[in-house]
Parts: sequence; structure tokens; C-alpha cells
Amino acid sequence: METNPIAVAARGLTKVYGKGEATVLALQGADVDFGAGHFTAIMGPSGSGKSTLLNLLAGLDAPTAGTVQLGGQEITKMNDRGLTLYRRGHVGFVFQAFNLLPMFTAEQNIRLPLDLAGVKPDLDWWNTVVDTLALRDRLSHLPSEMSGGQQQRTALARAAITRPDVIFADEPTGNLDTRTGLEVLSFLRRCVRELKQTVVMVTHDPAAAAYSERVVLLADGRVAGEILQPTRESVLSALDDLTTVTAA
Repeated sequence: METNPIAVAARGLTKVYGKGEATVLALQGADVDFGAGHFTAIMGPSGSGKSTLLNLLAGLDAPTAGTVQLGGQEITKMNDRGLTLYRRGHVGFVFQAFNLLPMFTAEQNIRLPLDLAGVKPDLDWWNTVVDTLALRDRLSHLPSEMSGGQQQRTALARAAITRPDVIFADEPTGNLDTRTGLEVLSFLRRCVRELKQTVVMVTHDPAAAAYSERVVLLADGRVAGEILQPTRESVLSALDDLTTVTAA
């Protein structure tokens, strides 16, 4: 039976913040894989370690213990410079607050990772990304001239333009109204289906998680299970169970 390749994998991933009485164990011994070419959501009660896990997987933070393999390389062994250079070509990140440069047009924002790497865009891939995310008529616009959804789609294009091993998205619909948020989720799904990208998304919204193919559940800094082919109802039920167990 053929198995899907793994885009990113965590083993024994642990993160501790603070010392003494201020110590916070944000993540403890997480073992989890994310298949290439799939859309996975990470969910759990508040304080369960969702964003901590995402940042460690993306190499934006260093673990206290454990390893992360991304694109076939163990990024937890890289020094700061090596990790920065590796992330540039292998990681795309979409922030809740968009993080577009206000003085740059949409086109300039999308090209930024390529410009930093000193490479020219592949024209076919550029056209595919821009057209899939419906940004052709917004390329000359500044972020202030675009709607929230258009800004988030620009951020998605920027994350996808280098053909990274994984696009990480941290609450990508958190600053959007419901209709616009659903549009962005649809585009994320299209990134997987049509652009063959791998997407790992943190969300607190069961309806958003239902757009994914798999939900990884966290509780108290540990992986607490998963849901395949999730629906809003199945996610809500699982979250209720986690909250009850955590409270107990």
C-alpha cells in the first residue's frame, strides 16, 4: 500500500517557557506527522499549545527538546543563519494580521521572498498562483487599497510563490468577517488541490477546521488525537470532550 510522503514531522517536541514558579510547559513530547499535499488543521482548547507547535514546526522558535524534520532536513540542528536561509525556500507562513509591507504593492509583496533569495519568479508558477488566488487585477494596489480578503490572499500568494514544502497559517481568518473568511479557506483548499501545496493551519473555529482533510487535536501541550475528514459537528464534539477531560 502506497503511503504519502511526510512534509514535516515532530518527534518528542517540547517547549518550556520561564523558570521556577513562572515555568510554563507549553508543549510536552509531541509526536506528529503532516503528509505532503494535504490540508491539516491544528485545534485544541485555549492554552493547549497550538501556536507553539506551529511556530516550532515552521522554525520560528526553537524547542527545548525534540526534533523537527521539514523537507527532509532536521531544522532543529541548524544554526540561526542556516535556518533563516532554509526557511526562505522551504517554508511559507501566513499570519492572522497579514503582515504585508504597506509601502509595497501586492505584486511587490508577493515577490518579496524571491527578491530576498535573489531569484527570479518562474513565470508559469507566478501566473498559476496569481490566477488561482484571483489577484490579477490587484497586483498594482497597495494593501490600504485592498479589502481584508484581498490582503490575506496576497499573503497566501507570498507564502506559496517559492513553492515551499509547507505553508503554515496561524488563524488566517481571525481578522476577517465570516464571508471573507470562507473565501480565504476556499483558496487555502485550492492551494492544496490545484497548486499541490501542503497547508498546516491553526484555528479555533470548527467551521474553518471543516475545510481541512484532517484535524490534529491538542490538549495540555500533548497530541490528544485526530479527526479525518472533519465536519463542524465532529470537531465541536471532539473539542467538547477535550475541554471536559482537561477540566476534570
